[in-house]
Amino acid sequence: MIQQNEKLTDVSVSGAELYFLPVTTRMPLKFGAEVLTSVTCARVRLAVTDRSGKTAHGWGETPLSVQWAWPAKLSYQERYEAMTAFCQKLARLWCDSAVWGHPLEIGITINESRLAELVRNSEHDASVHAELPWLAALICSSAYDLALHDAYGVLHGLPVYQTYNAKWMNRDLQSYFGSETRFDFDSKYPADFLKSELSQTLPAWHLVGGLDPLDPTELDPHVPDDGHPVLLEDWIDRDGLDCLKIKLRGTDAEWDFERTVKVGEISLAKGVHHLSTDFNCTVHDPVYVTTILDRLKVEHPEIYDLLLYVEQPFPYELEKYPIDVGAIAAKKPIFMDESAHDWRLVREGHRLNWNGVALKTCKTQSGALLSLCWAKAHGMQLMVQDLTNPMLAQIPHVLLAAYADTIMGVETNAMQFYPEASSVEEKIHPGLYRRRSGKLDLSTIGGPGFGYQGATEARTLPEPAVSIGMS
Repeated sequence: MIQQNEKLTDVSVSGAELYFLPVTTRMPLKFGAEVLTSVTCARVRLAVTDRSGKTAHGWGETPLSVQWAWPAKLSYQERYEAMTAFCQKLARLWCDSAVWGHPLEIGITINESRLAELVRNSEHDASVHAELPWLAALICSSAYDLALHDAYGVLHGLPVYQTYNAKWMNRDLQSYFGSETRFDFDSKYPADFLKSELSQTLPAWHLVGGLDPLDPTELDPHVPDDGHPVLLEDWIDRDGLDCLKIKLRGTDAEWDFERTVKVGEISLAKGVHHLSTDFNCTVHDPVYVTTILDRLKVEHPEIYDLLLYVEQPFPYELEKYPIDVGAIAAKKPIFMDESAHDWRLVREGHRLNWNGVALKTCKTQSGALLSLCWAKAHGMQLMVQDLTNPMLAQIPHVLLAAYADTIMGVETNAMQFYPEASSVEEKIHPGLYRRRSGKLDLSTIGGPGFGYQGATEARTLPEPAVSIGMS
């Protein structure tokens, strides 16, 4: 018998498969003090069953970006092995959850309680280091969470974004946020904070990495000769770029200023209209940022005017470093990124005068939706930031940006750092893996779930690392 607050459309996880897909970069990508030259993507196939016994499969994928998720003194190999081992443990966790509901309800239940318990229990497991940070755990779980949302849409024959409403969900947003907000979320659902229709195109942000050559004088003799651009001007010309995100050091104010100016001058010469800066979470004093902004405004006002927002300059741990960013926010919008693990931290950031949030599907689709709703209700601006998402990971990533109504498009840079990695999926979605006229074309996305449209079957996969309850 269906009980109150239960629906016939509710599902529960009934099986899982995990695959690891290695990718090598064509150009190095710098994260803080580390450099990424390869990444492994965790791809998950999840089975769900509804209350009538009907089943369906869905897919989710996330790059296990070790350097970004887990800045630490441990070796890369130790951190990598810990994350992949944790991914494998999660298959059993998700399959044994026995939680029923809409995927957002299941995802929040698992990711906010049972995931934390698994992290604690893993402290005594030699295969998973006790230091596993929460961000790394979320990334590992996000592939399962994404697959759950996809499977639910597939089961019901609907794009999953059409299910984020009262017809399909058992709980409104007030049940998550409670009295911890001035906004009344009673009878409000994610659909109330999302665009009602999918945007067919999105402005695409290009990442200017800290190691990227800007002109011929900076070229390394070992740069790839693979037919893809290397110099920034060539990227702008080929892809028609209009939005550039500048990776900075955050520890060398003069280098950061000169780097911003050099990219800005190229932007002015090439007709680029939007810039953002990313200080790599290495700054500890807002004065570092405001000094650069003030100097830029005086010495290069045209470049200052191109600057749309500043991405998180400060360390990941917001509770450990509760820095008031009001002085920066008074000059330019400042967006939380690494610190915004969930809506509660977004709320804390809002208290500290952050006025924007950068969402990422790698922190789980379920968590991103709650953060989006809380942020929008409290007047915070949104962006959707990349984790250099290739292959399947690109599709939920750009969908989130399309429905979120961001300040300006979506960051997307897998085509810079490993363009051939998505060659299989590109045949089905050519506009998602190559930027044209500065935009991505989402018109090929359609159908149930995340609208992968056959991209899930196109690639030959290795043997699964884990398979539980799958036919």
